[in-house]
Amino acid sequence: MRDDELNSMIEQLCSSKAEEFHLIGYEHVTAREVWACVSEKYNKTGQPELHQIVNDILSLKVTKFMNFMTLNAYRGTHF
Repeated sequence: MRDDELNSMIEQLCSSKAEEFHLIGYEHVTAREVWACVSEKYNKTGQPELHQIVNDILSLKVTKFMNFMTLNAYRGTHF
C-alpha cells in the first residue's frame, strides 16, 4: 500500500470517529485531533502495523480523548 493511500484511509477513519463523537454531543472534535490522540503513543513506540492503527482509531473512547485534550490544554498545545 502506498503512503498516500494509507494516509487517505487513516484520514477517513479519523473523520468517521470524529463524526461518531459528534453524534454523542462532542460537536467540535476534528479528525486531526482524533489522529493526534491516537498517534501520541506512536511517538514512543514507532508506527505499528496497519491493523493496530485501525483498531486504535476505531476503539478510541471519549474519556481517553477528553483526557488527551485536557492534558494538552494544560500544556498549552494547540492543534
